[in-house]
Amino acid sequence: MTKRIENKKIFVFLIACMLILIICSAVHSHCQIPCGIYDDDMRFNMMAEHIATIEKSIQSINELSGQEKPNMNQLVRWIQNKDNHADQLSEVITYYFMAQRLKPAEKTDAAAYEKYLTKLTLLHQMLVTSMKSKQGTDLATTKQLNDLLSQFKKAYYEEHGHEH
Repeated sequence: MTKRIENKKIFVFLIACMLILIICSAVHSHCQIPCGIYDDDMRFNMMAEHIATIEKSIQSINELSGQEKPNMNQLVRWIQNKDNHADQLSEVITYYFMAQRLKPAEKTDAAAYEKYLTKLTLLHQMLVTSMKSKQGTDLATTKQLNDLLSQFKKAYYEEHGHEH
């Protein structure tokens, strides 16, 4: 009887793990077909929100970690939250901006090529900094992410002519 209960627990655990994997694998980024429907402002707002959430998570992790007897459940939840938002930020950077919105410039057009390299470099720096935010709890990463986002937004809208 106990073997049957244990097998049932293992089965329920495996089902729960599969559901978590399915939910986590759902990508919420923009499609990769040329639909022509873009909302750059929304993406910039999403990125800023992800950074703000990473910052709040880091603050909460640091606060909980400093307690004499921290609530480990809450600590783990804040760490997962921080990492999930860093991943979502990386998805917007990669699948929306790098794959679809940032168009390569010809090397023969030196000015356009320089602008392209600047934007590409800023996006890459954001990706690296997003990864670093997952590796620790230094609030300097969120400041750097905000600075990079601001620089990229300015460079991006210079080319696309949107007001900001």
